[in-house]
Amino acid sequence: MTGLLASVTSVEEARVVLDAGADIIDLKDPARGALGALPLKRIEAIVTAVGGRRTLSATVGDLPADPALLSRSVRATAATGVDLVKVGLFGEAYLTDCLDALAQSIADEARLIAVMFADLKPDLGIVARLADAGFTGVMLDTADKTSGGLCSHLTLLHLSKFVQSAKQLGLLTGLAGSLRREEVTALLPLRADYLGFRTALCSGQLRTAQIDAAAVASIKACLSRAGQREQALA
Repeated sequence: MTGLLASVTSVEEARVVLDAGADIIDLKDPARGALGALPLKRIEAIVTAVGGRRTLSATVGDLPADPALLSRSVRATAATGVDLVKVGLFGEAYLTDCLDALAQSIADEARLIAVMFADLKPDLGIVARLADAGFTGVMLDTADKTSGGLCSHLTLLHLSKFVQSAKQLGLLTGLAGSLRREEVTALLPLRADYLGFRTALCSGQLRTAQIDAAAVASIKACLSRAGQREQALA
C-alpha cells in the first residue's frame, strides 16, 4: 500500500505527523528551497524524539553540482542517524560530475534517495544509472513551487512509467511536488511506495506554515481508503 511521507521542520511537527499516522517523516526546511536542509543539530533532535518509530529521511539542501560538497553533506546528514538521505539532481551535471562521488558515499553506508524535478524536464531514463550506482530509491518532485504541482508537469502515463521502471530495478519510489488531497485517488493506481506532502498538510495551505494535524490525518485516511479499494479490486 502506498504510504504517506510528511515533510516537517521541527521536533514538534515530527510529533504531530507521527501521531497522525505518517509512514515516512521527511526533514527539510521549505523556506530554504525545494530541498532546503535543516541544521544538523535539529535533525539529530528529531531523530532522538522519533526514537525509531518511523522511517526518517532528510535532505542535504539545494546544492550545486560539486562532488566534494555533496559528499560532505551526504556523510554529515547520514551521521545524524536518519534512515535515508535525499539528494537533488538539478541537471545533467549532477550525473556527469557527481555520480561517482555519490556512489562512494553509498559505499560508506549512506542510503541515498535521488530526487528528480518534473518542472526541469528530467530524463526519466536515468533511473537505471541510479540503480547501478547503488541508490536506495528515486522520487519525482518539483523545484519551483510556484510553477504548479507534479501533475501539471507530467502526465499520469509518464508518472506510471517512471514508477514501474524504478520498481523493476528494486528502487524505492516516491511522488511529491505540491500534491493535493484531491489527487490521491488518481495517483494511487500508480503504486508508488509513497506520496510526499508538505503544503497540503499546513495551515492555510501555505508551505512554510505549521503542520495541521487534522490535514495529516485526512490525507492518511484518504490514502488508506483508496488503498483498500485498490486491494479489493485486485
